[in-house]
Amino acid sequence: MEVEIGKVTHYYNHIGVAVLSLTDSLKLGDRIHICGHATDFTQRISSMEVDHHSIVWVKPGDNVAVRVIQPVHEHDMVFRVIEETLEPAI
Repeated sequence: MEVEIGKVTHYYNHIGVAVLSLTDSLKLGDRIHICGHATDFTQRISSMEVDHHSIVWVKPGDNVAVRVIQPVHEHDMVFRVIEETLEPAI
C-alpha cells in the first residue's frame, strides 16, 4: 500500500539529491516510491537534510533534501510505501 506524501521540486544531478516538498511526515528508514513520466523506483531513506543540517524526521510542509539512487524530475510524485505485516490466523 502507498500513501502520497509529496513531490519533487528540484534535482541536483551532480550529487544525486532531490528536494521534496512534503504533505506528510517522513523519517529515516522509510521506504518511498518516486514515480513520474520517466521515473519509477523504490528506495529507503538513508540521508535527509534541511538547510544543510542532517535530520532524522521532517513534518508536513517542510522541504527536505534526500539522496536518491536514480535521477528524478521536477513534479515526480513521492509516496510512502506502507509495509503490511501479516498477522497470524487464530
